[in-house]
Amino acid sequence: MQADLIVFWVFAPISVASGIGMLLMRNAVHAALFLIVNFFCLAIFYLILGAPFLFAVQIIVYAGAIMVLFLFVIMLLGVDRTEDLREGRLLAQRPIAIGLGIGFVVEVFFAVRAGIGFSRHAPAGFDAVNKGGNAQAIARVLFRTYFFPFEVTSILLIIAAIAAMVLAQRKARAITQVEIDARASAPGSLPVGSDVHG
Repeated sequence: MQADLIVFWVFAPISVASGIGMLLMRNAVHAALFLIVNFFCLAIFYLILGAPFLFAVQIIVYAGAIMVLFLFVIMLLGVDRTEDLREGRLLAQRPIAIGLGIGFVVEVFFAVRAGIGFSRHAPAGFDAVNKGGNAQAIARVLFRTYFFPFEVTSILLIIAAIAAMVLAQRKARAITQVEIDARASAPGSLPVGSDVHG
């Protein structure tokens, strides 16, 4: 138990600092890297709480696959510039964001309070549902009851990645030889390849 407390107090400040750093970063790639650090810290917390399956899922799915997808799309779109926070549209969104953040904190507070007050033991029938281990129970629900929504979600993620790739291709339309000849023969036109800046 003492080792768990030591690990928690080592990774808790890193988790909080990475979350704050993610919010303060203006570069999208740097923010995504901070989010990866935060995901790793959450995985360590799951392991401390005795949930090795969630630890593995957090590492493989979130810190691995999803964040690689995020970084791939960010770098593909070329989001390497800082946004101007003085823009009027962003200033109008700030009070809405603050209000939603406060509402989220209040909701989490009451949800945790209700959970601590009403859920001191597992619900009836939990042992029967969880028979054979938590991983097998989740697999039964995910790949039997919710198999179709699970596959539809994976297809939507693939479509979103392909759409991002298509939208990111900002290639200029090729100029044909006919258009070059038409521009050259137009009265008052500059020769092709001449420097317009003189």
